Amino acid sequence: MASIVSLKAGKSVFKEGDFGKSMYIVLEGVVEIFVIRSDVETHLAKMVQGDFFGEMALFRDKPRSANARVISDIRLAVIESKAQLEKFLLDNPLFASKMVTIMTTRLANTNDLLFQKISELSAKKMEFQ
Repeated sequence: MASIVSLKAGKSVFKEGDFGKSMYIVLEGVVEIFVIRSDVETHLAKMVQGDFFGEMALFRDKPRSANARVISDIRLAVIESKAQLEKFLLDNPLFASKMVTIMTTRLANTNDLLFQKISELSAKKMEFQ
């Protein structure tokens, strides 16, 4: 079963570039997901009760792509393996449905950004011809 951790406001859950093997489900509190590019902090998402983050660590052996910082004191369920996630999803079908919906939305948003960038690059290429 998932372990539970508590963190105080201001603490880091993980940092961009860290290697991790855990995902997190917010039980209480708020976490901010952000990146830093050229010394500028860009807010990506605010995670509240029932939200999850860090799930890609369970599926790929790559460093974290963003930072996660506690905004208000938090309790997190920590899922540390794909097998643990599968059991959690079987035991919590409503959460499983929510997770599929959220991941589908995230994938669609990423797809939209990809097509936008392809269009921008195509337009620039045409400018130089």
